[in-house]
Amino acid sequence: MTTILKTLSSIPALSTLGNSLARFGACVIGAPVLVVCLTAVSSTASAQATQIEELRSIEDSVIKIYTTQSAPDYFTPWRLLNPRQSSGSGAVISGNRILTNAHVVADASYVQAQKHNDPQRYLARVSFVSHEADLALITVDEPGFFSDLKPLPIGDLPDPLQEVSVYGYPIGGKTLSITKGILSRVEQQVYAHAGAFLLAGQIDAAINPGNSGGPVIVNNEIVGVVMQANSGGRAENLGYFVPPSIVRHVLRDSEDGQLDGFPDLGFRTQTLDSPAAKRAYGLEKEDDGVLIIKVFEDSPAYGILQENDVIQKIDDYTIADDGSIKLSDDLLTDYKHAIDMHHIGEEIEITYSRRGVQNTATLAADRAMTNYSLVRGETFDQIPEYYIYGGVLFVPLNMNLIKRWGNDWSRSAPVSLLQARNEWTSPERRELVVALQVLAADVNLGYHDWRNWIVNHVNGEPIRDFKHFATLIRNNEADNVVLENDNGYQMVINHDEAIASEESILQQYRVPSAFSMGLFNEG
Repeated sequence: MTTILKTLSSIPALSTLGNSLARFGACVIGAPVLVVCLTAVSSTASAQATQIEELRSIEDSVIKIYTTQSAPDYFTPWRLLNPRQSSGSGAVISGNRILTNAHVVADASYVQAQKHNDPQRYLARVSFVSHEADLALITVDEPGFFSDLKPLPIGDLPDPLQEVSVYGYPIGGKTLSITKGILSRVEQQVYAHAGAFLLAGQIDAAINPGNSGGPVIVNNEIVGVVMQANSGGRAENLGYFVPPSIVRHVLRDSEDGQLDGFPDLGFRTQTLDSPAAKRAYGLEKEDDGVLIIKVFEDSPAYGILQENDVIQKIDDYTIADDGSIKLSDDLLTDYKHAIDMHHIGEEIEITYSRRGVQNTATLAADRAMTNYSLVRGETFDQIPEYYIYGGVLFVPLNMNLIKRWGNDWSRSAPVSLLQARNEWTSPERRELVVALQVLAADVNLGYHDWRNWIVNHVNGEPIRDFKHFATLIRNNEADNVVLENDNGYQMVINHDEAIASEESILQQYRVPSAFSMGLFNEG
């Protein structure tokens, strides 16, 4: 009995139990107790060994990604910003592919992949990117690279409060880091990379630069891809990941190698919390739905839905007054997710109320328009458009340009450019043109200090978009080109002087071309 109790006392978790057993005497407690205790310890050790083995199998499937990124400078769009080196994480999935974030490889000129506990870096290439979902697929052509790597399956969204593990290579070290957290929230979020509004999961695990693209793991399956952390300063240890439903959508989209993206039906809504508003649009107090405030021309909804219709259901999802739908007993999110889960070409059933009469319509899921506001969203891996005429640099207005004012762009960018984000496009006006800066010369004397000036008309003709503007300038036959904004302010450039001075201005300011490649469908 003494031997048994000494054995029990040597195990901290069982010492109390050993002392209790002593009170019953040696005759009652014998060898079987020791066998039971040792079996429990043995089972725990076996479980830990299994867990470690599973951990190692996942470790080998997590890849460190090195990139050299050379983004365009939208202030001087014929140049690139200084190249910068960064790193991220990724996970091996089926088909010799590595799943990571789009922002890890955005504007990348050189990509390398490194396996766990392998000092060698292998040349990688990007095979598919969805900037909207902040997901990318890369691969390595080096023979044998994937031979000893186990692809990880895509799992299902964890339950709320379920523990998850985050794998990646954050800053502060070279080796793989594993952190644990709890799934605390799942709802529609603005993705920081490209500004899309998609479903996202929130966890309380520490997310740091370098973690991007790393897998969120439950039961040896990928249940998310780490994409961003809360940087507002008011919340700590909050990270966000791309959930499995978005991952699967992108993987299916990638099957033909062509990016279709998430569909858009071409209408915009507002919540309908007000009882007075419900009555005004023919609804009863208990009726739910969201109010259509805009239907875009040439969209799937155009000619079928109207402004002031109330959308009540999308497919089988009932829309609440606040715009939410119920995905499960524990999960509410924005109704947009019901549209997002469709692929291009599929049919979406809409139930709506018009002046109190309920109707149904079937709309075709179609590609989203280039932009719905007059400020085009941020793009990547593209050459910026520009046109220099009379020494004035003209560019289209987009979020790439606005964000060039820095991380605090919402305060530091010109107000006139920021306000344009709240204006809808139309067939007559799809895009705004900005006179960004003046390359001082005799031809533009009097306008040297003009900058960030929105141009709305050329010789009295309204501008539809940047290509239309460039064509009007190039085909001009008048003596002067009169550029005017909506407030009536004008900039006048003599056409002959602009053409004659073009070459000298380009040489003086070391600009390789007067316009961006492809603007006039020329090499």
